[in-house]
Amino acid sequence: MASVSHLLLLLLCSYHVMIASAVDVQSYKILATSSQKPQAVCSEPTVGLPLSSGATVPLNHRQGPCSPVVSSEKKPTLEELLRRDQLRAGYVQRKFSNNNHRANSGLQSSEVTVPTTLGSSLDTLEYVITVELGSPAVKQTMIIDSGSDVSWVHSSSGSPFDPAKSRTYVPLSCGAPACTQLGGEGNGCSKNGQCQYMVMYGDGSNTTGGYGSDKLALTASETVDSFQFGCSQVEEGFRDKTDGLMGLGGDTQSLVSQTAATYGKAFSYCLPPTTSSSGFLTLGAPSGGTSGFATTGMLRSPQARTFYGALLQGISVGGKMVSVAPSVFSAGSVMDSGTIITRLPPTAYKAFSSAFKEGMKQYQSAQPRSILDTCFDFSGQDNVTIPSVSLVFDGGAVVDLDANGIIYGSCLAFTKTDDDGTTGIIGNVQQRTLEVLYDVGKSVLGFRANAC
Repeated sequence: MASVSHLLLLLLCSYHVMIASAVDVQSYKILATSSQKPQAVCSEPTVGLPLSSGATVPLNHRQGPCSPVVSSEKKPTLEELLRRDQLRAGYVQRKFSNNNHRANSGLQSSEVTVPTTLGSSLDTLEYVITVELGSPAVKQTMIIDSGSDVSWVHSSSGSPFDPAKSRTYVPLSCGAPACTQLGGEGNGCSKNGQCQYMVMYGDGSNTTGGYGSDKLALTASETVDSFQFGCSQVEEGFRDKTDGLMGLGGDTQSLVSQTAATYGKAFSYCLPPTTSSSGFLTLGAPSGGTSGFATTGMLRSPQARTFYGALLQGISVGGKMVSVAPSVFSAGSVMDSGTIITRLPPTAYKAFSSAFKEGMKQYQSAQPRSILDTCFDFSGQDNVTIPSVSLVFDGGAVVDLDANGIIYGSCLAFTKTDDDGTTGIIGNVQQRTLEVLYDVGKSVLGFRANAC
């Protein structure tokens, strides 16, 4: 695949989704219940399972009834979430614009070896898994992030995991290869020669501590010996109640890279449609290959190995392609579990927004909400019909979005980048109910509909 110039979901719990009748295959209906509270109980999965024979763990929204995280904190407003989302998106995009003057600084179809430094907004990371760490095993509920490499857990006084109490924990020396591979996230040595790490996030929060290894149990039968991670001793700015972060990025220290010999450097996840339902995270490629997946080439960047990219070619609304030249998308798109809202090139977004509004003429427009400017007034409506939306990727892969992946807070769940040359992002709202496959070893991204 030719190289390109640069690299290119949250709550719709206020809308219950159902597909329209078979006659009207190009639209969806949603029940306009925005005044109602989200469902307070966790629903059992009603559709598919992962196709991989690897390790699979349940994945839940950290603020919903399915989450094992107990928090008494007030949930952020939509406007606050979107403000944090801008921090996340801005950080991702800067990774591909800081060195634009350099050749080959953007997404390419081949991998490179330049280390990267994380710096996103932790508060936009919404999905958690539960694993066990150490001996004896301690349960840890951890945020997942496809835009992070270094995994870490809270281990300061009062935290569930204490490395001193685990008989299998091994602190890494400053000369260990894993310490050297931390790159910009390395933080020197302690007085006793232990490797130190530090991760700084775009919202000002940060974590630092010792770097070591221990036994990680993904399931009762799937374990990872000598899993390398940080034990956070000093933290600033964290408000969440999770036990840490699991990095799924593409660089050397991520869970994906550390388990490559076992699971083939491939993983997939399905983000649930609402906070009241569950999805999954799976390590390993599908046992039957990519049958059932719409696939496209995976793009990587020489300046940000963490991120996984793809090349959009077009968008359809109500079954009709929006009139946008494929070249408009040439900056590429990052596939990111931690960004909420999808970012499109302005030229594409303008045409897409216009086409979507044409299909929504029966509803009055509403005032913009933060970065979302294609909004509607659904007051007084028992149910609402919206046009279907599909993303078309390089190679002809057509990805039909679930209705939960189109509307967000009564607005079209897309926004625009600064210019057509800025890296785009496929956010987690658009990924809902899809099994998104990252086969890093084969440089393939895949999408399977109705997976959770």
